[in-house]
Amino acid sequence: MGLTLDSSKGKPLQLRYGDDVVVGVLDSGIWPESESFREEPCMGPIPSYWKGKCVKGEKFDPSTACNQKLVGARYYLKGFEQEFGPIIPGAGSEYRSARDFLGHGTHTASTAVGSVVHTSGFFGLGQGVARGGAPRARLAVYKTCWSKDYNGMCTEADILAAFDDALQDGVCIISASFGGTPPLPPFFASSADIGSFHAMQLGVSVVFSGGNDGPDPSLVGNVAPWSICVAASTIDRNFPTRITLDSNISITGESFITKQIKGRLADATTYFVGGVCAPENWNKRAATGRVILCFSTVGPVTSDIAEEAVQKANGSALIFVEPLTRQIADVDIIPTVRVDIIQGTKIRNYLAQSPKLPRVDIEPSETIIGKTPAPTVAYFSSRGPSSISPDILKPDITAPGVNILAAWPPKTPPSLSKTDKRSVCWNFQSGTSMSCPHVSGVTALLKSAHPDWSPAAIRSALMTTAYTWDTTQDSILAGGSMKVSDPFDIGAGHINPVRAMDPGLVYDMKTEDYILFLCNIGYTQDQIKSMLIHCNHTNTRCPAGGGYENSNANLNYPSITISNLQYATTIKRTVRNVGHNKIAVYFASIMSPNGVQVVVWPSVLIFSPFKEEASFYVTFTPMKMSQGRFDFGEIVWSDGFHQVRSPLVVLVNTTHSIIHAAT
Repeated sequence: MGLTLDSSKGKPLQLRYGDDVVVGVLDSGIWPESESFREEPCMGPIPSYWKGKCVKGEKFDPSTACNQKLVGARYYLKGFEQEFGPIIPGAGSEYRSARDFLGHGTHTASTAVGSVVHTSGFFGLGQGVARGGAPRARLAVYKTCWSKDYNGMCTEADILAAFDDALQDGVCIISASFGGTPPLPPFFASSADIGSFHAMQLGVSVVFSGGNDGPDPSLVGNVAPWSICVAASTIDRNFPTRITLDSNISITGESFITKQIKGRLADATTYFVGGVCAPENWNKRAATGRVILCFSTVGPVTSDIAEEAVQKANGSALIFVEPLTRQIADVDIIPTVRVDIIQGTKIRNYLAQSPKLPRVDIEPSETIIGKTPAPTVAYFSSRGPSSISPDILKPDITAPGVNILAAWPPKTPPSLSKTDKRSVCWNFQSGTSMSCPHVSGVTALLKSAHPDWSPAAIRSALMTTAYTWDTTQDSILAGGSMKVSDPFDIGAGHINPVRAMDPGLVYDMKTEDYILFLCNIGYTQDQIKSMLIHCNHTNTRCPAGGGYENSNANLNYPSITISNLQYATTIKRTVRNVGHNKIAVYFASIMSPNGVQVVVWPSVLIFSPFKEEASFYVTFTPMKMSQGRFDFGEIVWSDGFHQVRSPLVVLVNTTHSIIHAAT
């Protein structure tokens, strides 16, 4: 992400900022003994505004668990127990406290604000220095998610209670790596959306994960415009694993294999009915000493199901074949190498032509950095457009979320399988749950450097400075396809922390702007009031003519989305100069979406000590006949140093009038 601990050019950003910021993590709790949560050297006293506390519970003693780094720890189980039954202390299925049983919360917390640790790794893989996005920031954990058969369950009641406490405690940032799959509830019926609205009113930024339902479109979650929604992308580190067949053929896949494996290659049809690698399809033949070749497309099956099936058959290892772009190493219950469909077909054909089962040799995985173009959007990362408010681009931004190494409870199996007896202090995880805390950590740095910035200004800084190219200076690719990514995949682009510190201009918003947004999607005054934390002094009346027909394209968002362009439409944006130079001149450049004429007026913005804000208008005119096709472009404001970029998303819908005319 461009953050470094190199002090040759001055004190690094990660060590310069963060002491005065408390990040609240709503998740599955914390393993406080992890090195990630020890106090950083020369940490000052806990900020005086902090009102939080550490709550005692099962195997969680505040006197030893908390310190100047971990300054708060609470847990919420009323909602969980009402829905799933009581948690019995000492039963071994959860901790009735803020202690983490699932590992997810420890992982996300250390990714966001973990202290600098010089010796991290997973059985020799990914070794190096580990640290969170804001290693000097303080941490407060709010355990809202609990284990139900090793699946994390978070209830609406517990989430809202945690939001309320976190805001009263005084957190500056909230990181929440949870969410649901569409259909999404209305904003006024979602605890996460209500809680994040309260946070926005109090000046607290909330960062959410976008979901892992990709690559199909329109399944992105956590789409409220007052929060930050994060997609997941890769980093330039991979774990190549060599497979050799009879010393004749060599194939490279992805895995976390730590020991050499030798055996005989076998096709799935030998051990599973129809070649479907699923436990219920096992034909009772033992696969001892066999490396089984399974295709995801036969069944179809997921890698988790295939691993369970091969383990049940007592196989030595699994070669799992998936379509291109899906080869992501994972922490498995049995040794598993992931290869693409082209390589898998080559292996299958070699096996079919061999007079006897080929010898297979799988070498230990390697850690390779800087040889793979990155970032690429993870295939699982949920895509836009938003299913509730298509006039607001979601996700907002993308960040690293694939094979992220972070802290882990040593008593929690790294694969989350009961049969896994390994103990680790660091573990690899993938998901938008991992990309979310990357952004949370950077948000903490921004809040520390610019304490007067609103959540909207911080989101603007992140979005308008994001980039859309990979390490080869080519366009970021969209995993799950072979195509170039677009704003529905990456939002405004990949996070750039260093540039976000000095964005030049920001698009700001207030509570009243979001109320107008809610009016425009048809919410009643009572529904809107139910979302506000202090509604007595806020006007919640909708203007005359509000309703479902009103577009939200005029919301002062850093991106511009017009989801139904039928005729020439003009929208307004306002920017504020936050650069070091109070006298500045910015010029507009435009890359128009295909078939759309875009005109910006004025095309020059002038700022002075007496004029910090300036407004401009953008007119979109459809120049083609189209329906159901989104096109993309951008507007960039530049003063020669700053590049303030806003993605454009436009759906031209001009064939509707032709159909009516023909009838």
